[in-house]
Amino acid sequence: MRPSRHLYVSVAPGSRFALVALLAACALAPVIAQQKQPPAAASQGAQPVAAAASPTPASATNAPSTSAAPNNTTSGAAVGTPVADGETVLVNADLVVLNVTLTDVYNRYVTGLSQDAFTVLDDKAPQKITFFSDEDVPISLGVIFDVSGSMGGDKISKAREALRHFIDTSHNDDEYFLIGFNSRAQLLMDKTRDSEAMLGKLTFVQTKGQTALYDACYLGVERVSHGVHPKRALLVISDGQDNNSRYTFSELRKMLKETDVLIYAIGIEDKGGASELDVVGRAILDELASVSGGKAFFPSSSAEMNEIFERIAIELRHQYSIGYKPSNFTNDGRWHRIKVKVTPPRGLPHLFVRSKDGYYATMSPH
Repeated sequence: MRPSRHLYVSVAPGSRFALVALLAACALAPVIAQQKQPPAAASQGAQPVAAAASPTPASATNAPSTSAAPNNTTSGAAVGTPVADGETVLVNADLVVLNVTLTDVYNRYVTGLSQDAFTVLDDKAPQKITFFSDEDVPISLGVIFDVSGSMGGDKISKAREALRHFIDTSHNDDEYFLIGFNSRAQLLMDKTRDSEAMLGKLTFVQTKGQTALYDACYLGVERVSHGVHPKRALLVISDGQDNNSRYTFSELRKMLKETDVLIYAIGIEDKGGASELDVVGRAILDELASVSGGKAFFPSSSAEMNEIFERIAIELRHQYSIGYKPSNFTNDGRWHRIKVKVTPPRGLPHLFVRSKDGYYATMSPH
């Protein structure tokens, strides 16, 4: 564990938007203040998105059932630079692991607190923390990129440029999966650290067709769940308008509650951001991000979009990982509500905690 210190990561205030009724977005809006140098990567030629079969509901049985310690299994051959499988990880199926974001009243990230500062309640019962870390670790990240007709004009080019800002700010050892979707979702790149090759895939993409957002997110969760890194997230870039998925919103939402995959969503709005479609899309992305413990953002300009992508990368690098074994675990499939509390050391102001709010008590088959 790191020596005790209290590090603030300075951020600037971001823009705020009204919540859609009954779909609450997370209240924090942290902004980036630091960057790392971009990793060296070899460039590869781009290829357009081609339609491929979307996942079907019948294939959904392999999703993990709790926010549990990860299962590092290998997947198919990668496009671009392959990632080594690494060592086998033994899974303790009843260990619940939470990714916790901690900010102060100025929306600055706070790291360096000790395990003793945190309390975890499982259905209001205090739990013994058995795993704790605030290390800057690499993640397995699924990039879910909307290339449907509704993303036409300059939406996609601005989003692609902002994605580069995310990559330049992220961990050098992050593992990427790229999924493009229009009428169907397709895995464009599987398990790679070659970020330039991933960006190249998006260079000549033509926007067309309808929007299978839910299918793409479902496929993304399935892929990153087989990533080599214990920490997993999806970066969803879309206007939020699903009109062609086999999965429903309710099915995707339930799956997200059953996994430990964070979702960070960036809603690409029309100029002015006042259309009815954009309002509905914002509500969808808000809810999907919130239920996973992540956050949704809705930039109003290219500069703000670049800043938000950088902000997300910094957040992923300044989170706490907190694990515990439920004191009275029963494999009965029941929903358990989790609350994480923090007691700041003397001299620190009130702190805000964001994490997943529960899990289903079903032991992972892995």
